Amino acid sequence: MPVSAPAAVRARGWGWRHAGRKAFAVTDLDLDIAPGERVLLLGASGAGKSTLLHALAGVLGAAEEGEERGELTVDGVAAPSARGRAGLVLQDPDSQIAMARVGDEVAFGCENLAVPRSEIWPRVHRALDDVGLDVPLDRSTAALSGGQKQRLALAGVLAMEPGLVLLDEPTANLDPEGVQEVREAVRRSVDRTGATLVVVEHRVSVWAELVNRVVVLDAGGGLLADGPPEQVLGDGGVRRRLATAGVWVPGWHPLTGEAPSQPLRAGRPQREGELLAAEGLAVGRSPKAGPVVGGIDLVLREGHAASVTGPNGAGKSTLALTLAGLLPAVGGRLEALPPLARGAGTNPARWRSSELVSRIGTVFQEPEHQFLTPRVLDELEFGPRRVARRPEKEVRPLVDGLLQRLRLDRLAEANPFTLSGGEKRRLSVATMLATSPRLLVLDEPTFGQDALTWAELVRLLAELLAQGTSLLSVTHDEDFTAALSDTIYRVEGGRAARVGAAA
Repeated sequence: MPVSAPAAVRARGWGWRHAGRKAFAVTDLDLDIAPGERVLLLGASGAGKSTLLHALAGVLGAAEEGEERGELTVDGVAAPSARGRAGLVLQDPDSQIAMARVGDEVAFGCENLAVPRSEIWPRVHRALDDVGLDVPLDRSTAALSGGQKQRLALAGVLAMEPGLVLLDEPTANLDPEGVQEVREAVRRSVDRTGATLVVVEHRVSVWAELVNRVVVLDAGGGLLADGPPEQVLGDGGVRRRLATAGVWVPGWHPLTGEAPSQPLRAGRPQREGELLAAEGLAVGRSPKAGPVVGGIDLVLREGHAASVTGPNGAGKSTLALTLAGLLPAVGGRLEALPPLARGAGTNPARWRSSELVSRIGTVFQEPEHQFLTPRVLDELEFGPRRVARRPEKEVRPLVDGLLQRLRLDRLAEANPFTLSGGEKRRLSVATMLATSPRLLVLDEPTFGQDALTWAELVRLLAELLAQGTSLLSVTHDEDFTAALSDTIYRVEGGRAARVGAAA
């Protein structure tokens, strides 16, 4: 089957408002993308980047799901009528995985496009090789780590050889090596096929050399900037304007601007109170499956921040869930000490939910996995009101403060599942903060954040650390680790080792 011709995109006065929202996610957009162009799409968290990609892929939703204005076309026809011309990799790979086995998942899109059988499996193998996902074709998709699922989703799109490749934060949860592999996989694919590329990524430096155009959405409508990367990112005035809007501008740190960054842990009170201790700990998804990481020795103290790093699939999230009391240890010792346990017992895995939520707050890698209600305000009130049983007079002031601090106040009435990826992440963090736990376990806490919301989240966590909260984060975000972490643990090859204090 011949490679699809590169697609053309055209928007005229286009906008979209989700049902139940007062404001449009995107409005007054005028944009032309020529066949074969490679575009990096930027903008603040919530500016509508994901909404635009969904619209171009023809999967934004029916009329009852929102209101559309203006015109948006792919190859001269309305985007929903051009389905099959675009391949979309979503922020959350779980939401687009349809098959039980890896090989079937990558072949699925090709089969739907009626690619001849003789061509499908060579494409499958090439796509998996391109993205560096070295697992058997019959591996269960449910058994993959979050980062591996991202690679799988990308492989499925690349195998289809679409005329328009749409990537929504494709490297957000990948280790540094994986980031480079995925970027090069995309480069090889678009070089070979000539496909038009639109990629959304907050970290500009990853894609700046691959694209030939940078388009910045203005949260207030229209475009904030549009042009070659060297023009948009190199002009001093434009750089400052983008940084003010929350865009990750290379060479501009969200905490210090153009000055060298400084760790926020400097001057933090040194506390000795131990909260959680592990000795020879082994962790796994279940005792029957056996350990994926063993020999873990660590102590989490009051006001102490630790980061867990390592390659995708090494077991970092499994370790975090075990420390959080959501998975039982499969070996060794894990003990909650008196300042954390407060009479609940020494094994967090045996605590009742009401005991756990006020002691250990967990933010999952996939924010949707912890949403319980149809409204952002209800989501934030649920923990302190229904689980922690805080006095009613304390609940609303607490929730209002978190909404404002994490820039969610304008979304209080929205459905959590309609938020952008970055907004969902901030909401998931806020729901845990609302219950005031002594220990926070965060899995990729800065995923999807623009520079401003990243900085606000980091400052808020720094304040909690100064008050004695303990923090353990699974993260590939080196800026986050440098700003907050006292200790770094690396998980690799079935072992976890302390690799020293943060620089």
